[in-house]
Amino acid sequence: MRNSQLLVRSGLTVAAAAALPIALTAGSASAGSGISVSTTGSNVSVTTSACNTQVSGSWGTASLLTSSQANFAQGRQVTLSGSSALQSAAWSSVSPGTYTVIVMCANSDTPAGTQSVIVSAASTPTISATASPSLGVMGGLGGAAKDYGTLTLAAGGGLVAVGGLAAAWFLRRRARPYRL
Repeated sequence: MRNSQLLVRSGLTVAAAAALPIALTAGSASAGSGISVSTTGSNVSVTTSACNTQVSGSWGTASLLTSSQANFAQGRQVTLSGSSALQSAAWSSVSPGTYTVIVMCANSDTPAGTQSVIVSAASTPTISATASPSLGVMGGLGGAAKDYGTLTLAAGGGLVAVGGLAAAWFLRRRARPYRL
């Protein structure tokens, strides 16, 4: 009984995992707008794959309309560029507000897609002034970032030798119990 419940649960999980990609692709295909609009700061761009036929060297035209403009001809128009697989258009220096983007293919009188977009006020980037090391990390053997020369190394070696001799003399002297 316990094994059969485990098999049923794992079977449902496998079925859900198999259906997820199908559901995701079906949702994006049924959106039907035919265009994709994005904003970056004060720039608006549109991409589409609906205009796959050129007429007189043009794929079509995209128009950016404000809320007070009523039709395609009143907006800021840009010619689509790209290839038969993907076409795009862009507008720069767009002031903050709500806009409607309409794409008209050159071979059709109906819009390839219409989508609203909100352009927010572009914030100025802040540059933080942080101190950074001028030479990077200087690794080595215990402070080997600077060469001290032969005299310094000889003096350091002499101090280590004197310390070693003093430690040996102290330990030897403690080893004799009759001395105070």
